[in-house]
Amino acid sequence: MNSYLKQTPYSDPGGLDAGDLPRDPRELTRIVRGLVVHRLEGERLGYEIPRERLHHDGESRYVREILRVLRERKDAPLTERRSYDQRFVGTCRDYSLLLCSLLRATGTPARVRGGYGTYFVEGFHDDHWVTEYQGADGGWRLADAQVSADFYDVPFDPLDVPRDRFVVAGQAWRACRTGAADPGTFGVWADPGLRGLWLVRNSVVLDLAARHGTEPLPWDGWGLAGPADRQLTPDDLALLDTVAAADDPDGLRRLAEDARLAVPREIVSLAPFLGPRTVTLAGR
Repeated sequence: MNSYLKQTPYSDPGGLDAGDLPRDPRELTRIVRGLVVHRLEGERLGYEIPRERLHHDGESRYVREILRVLRERKDAPLTERRSYDQRFVGTCRDYSLLLCSLLRATGTPARVRGGYGTYFVEGFHDDHWVTEYQGADGGWRLADAQVSADFYDVPFDPLDVPRDRFVVAGQAWRACRTGAADPGTFGVWADPGLRGLWLVRNSVVLDLAARHGTEPLPWDGWGLAGPADRQLTPDDLALLDTVAAADDPDGLRRLAEDARLAVPREIVSLAPFLGPRTVTLAGR
C-alpha cells in the first residue's frame, strides 16, 4: 500500500463516509474551496469574519476537528457549497490538509508540502502550503486549493502548479544558501518581521514533518525550527543542507528521526492570535 494513502492523526476524517465524494482531484479541490475561507481574505470577499472564529478555527489542527466545526455551522454534505459564515476560517495549511485528507479517503496518494508561493506578490516568496498528489501517470503534482481562477489571476492550472511558482522548502533553502536567491524575499509578506533564512530553515523542518505523519500548523516549532536568534552549529547547517537535497524516501525517513528534526510529543505553538503556548500532539 502506498504510504501516502494512509491517513495520519492530522488528516484522519474520522467517521466520514467518503462514498458520496468524487474521486477526481479537481472536483475534490472545488469542494474544499467551498468549505474554507482564508482568515486574511474576509475583507477582499466583503465578509467580516467574527473575531472568535479567527482565534478558534486557526488552532484546529486535526481534520476531524475541522469537520466538526463545519457540521456545527451547517449539517449538510461536504459537496454542498456554503455561504462564508458557514465555512471554516483557516489558512493555506487548512485548505491543503483538508484536500489531502479527502484525496486519501477517495484513493489518491497525497501529502502536504510547505514552501513559498511566488504568485501572490511580485518578486516575493510568500510562506505557503499546498497539497502534492499522485496523478494517474504516477507523477506528483502540486495543487493549491486556496487559489481559484475567479479569485486569483494566476497563469497556470491550480491543480498543476509549476515547481518554479511554488518553491518547496528544501529548494528554497538551497537557493538561499548558495546565493541564488535573497533570503529577504522569503517569508510572510503581511509581516516584515517574519522574513529571512531563519524562516526558510523552519520551513525545511516543518515540510519534512508533513511528509512523515505530522502535518503541522505554520507557526509550530521544535528542534531546529525555532526563533530567528537561534544559533546554529556547522553540524546543524550541514544537516539542513542534507535534508534540503535529499529525495530518497528511506533517507528522508532516517533524517526525520534525528533528534534535532524529530517531532516531540510536546511542541511550541506561536499562534499569532493566541500567543506562545505548549501543545501536546495526538498520536505521539
